[in-house]
Amino acid sequence: MKTKASDFDKKFDNGKNIIADLDLSKARRPLEEQKRINMEVPVWMLAALDREAKRLGVSRQSIIKIWLAERLQQAGQ
Repeated sequence: MKTKASDFDKKFDNGKNIIADLDLSKARRPLEEQKRINMEVPVWMLAALDREAKRLGVSRQSIIKIWLAERLQQAGQ
């Protein structure tokens, strides 16, 4: 059964749980779609990345993403 927009808004405004009213099967996060890239780095850099990732308890990919995001934020992107 579909919910009218006004009923949905009222439910949300009253602090009610609206998750059951949403179709999350097609939900997307704008600008969060993933794109695979390939990158060549020196062996010493890869080893340093792995050490830092292990120290932080995250994957190599995660540490690269974290550092890139931090750098882009600093650059004002």
